[in-house]
Amino acid sequence: MPPHAAVASSPLLDHTAGGAAADASTPAPAREAARGPVWIARGTPEYRRVGFALFLVGFASFSLLYCVQPLLPAFSRSFAISPAQSSLALSLTTGLLAISIVLAGAFSQALGRREMMFGSMLLAGVLSLAAALAPSWHGLLVARALEGFVLGGVPAVAMAYLAEEIEPRHLGRSMGLYVAGTAFGAMMGRVGMGLITEFTTWRMALGAMSVLCIVSAIGFRLLLPRSRNFTPERGLNPRFHVEAWAQHLRNRGLLRLYAVGFALTSVFVTLFNYATFRLSGAPYGLSQTGVSLIFLAFSFGIVASSVAGGLADRFGRRPLLVAGFLTMLAGVALTLLTPLPAIAAGIALVTTGFFIGHSVASSSVGPLAGVSKGHAASLYLLFYYMGSSLIGSVGGWFWEHGGWPSVAALTGAMALAGLVLSIGIESRARPRAGRAAEPSDDVEPLSAA
Repeated sequence: MPPHAAVASSPLLDHTAGGAAADASTPAPAREAARGPVWIARGTPEYRRVGFALFLVGFASFSLLYCVQPLLPAFSRSFAISPAQSSLALSLTTGLLAISIVLAGAFSQALGRREMMFGSMLLAGVLSLAAALAPSWHGLLVARALEGFVLGGVPAVAMAYLAEEIEPRHLGRSMGLYVAGTAFGAMMGRVGMGLITEFTTWRMALGAMSVLCIVSAIGFRLLLPRSRNFTPERGLNPRFHVEAWAQHLRNRGLLRLYAVGFALTSVFVTLFNYATFRLSGAPYGLSQTGVSLIFLAFSFGIVASSVAGGLADRFGRRPLLVAGFLTMLAGVALTLLTPLPAIAAGIALVTTGFFIGHSVASSSVGPLAGVSKGHAASLYLLFYYMGSSLIGSVGGWFWEHGGWPSVAALTGAMALAGLVLSIGIESRARPRAGRAAEPSDDVEPLSAA
């Protein structure tokens, strides 16, 4: 019997619903569970500590993940490699993250939430420092690949911790701080690296970012209260996790959403990857600072994602997804123009459409899954980051052989595919019946970046 089934039939849960109380022979953690969860209430010092700690973990992890994107032209010059090869510094990281994020949720059931996040952040910071010091291109790639793998322990676990520990009626505010941290980290990791590199080398800039994130990891560990409503599993139950993933992969509605997530990041990451090369070359010749400032377009996306959720509740998911991909298509078309303001406007439209689509698609996964929502969300993130990894690298071939028109054709085709997929998505998700989910499975470990 899988662990979640044992919990579902436990007398302890009957006690919390008004059944018999646990007797003295019940282990201490189980007796605490029998008395019901001990929530962290809004306004308490612990609540403020949780908010700041989760902001730190979101900021640090997504800064580390995306800080190399504005450095791709610098990598090309430093290591005498092609743009497609330089993109591997990001694609390998997101590819390994896509795989590890599926596994991390399962492992955190045995290792604990706080310990998993702290270990992931600390190791990622150390590996990022190793990448900054790597004497060869292949050494940098190995460090970045391992960094992506260990970072999977953050987004897969952070929201689970919040859902288990924060008083439910105040959960949205805490979730918002974490998501704000991820979005802010994704933006400032990109912009900050470009600004620092203007005055020093990319190695020193990457090293400084690594040290900042290591310090953030230590601060996170000191601030975050221990889990009080989480009892680790004794070992892992691979069969349960495999069956949950397989169940969701048989759900055609979820598969369509996973494909939408793949298309979204394919367009978004590929366009930003090679826009850095286009704008740093002739006829624009922007400096490292000028190129990095294009990532301030994230501010449009952050606003769009917050508005999209309410609009989706009002008008349905399909219209918002269609609008998101149409906005991305319009943005890609604008980038084909020569004037710099038109290119900037196109990038802003692509960013806005991406955040609208990601906000709606990611929030649709849990309701459509019905059960084992954490597993369904981890599969969404697998496809989401694989789009970034695979198409982000393939885009380098298009850039080298056809310039920006070829990159625009690739991203436009992916946006069109996403549009076609969106038309077939139900406006209102219908939960799929199935066996009961594990206690923390109501969590969707998704991020804004």
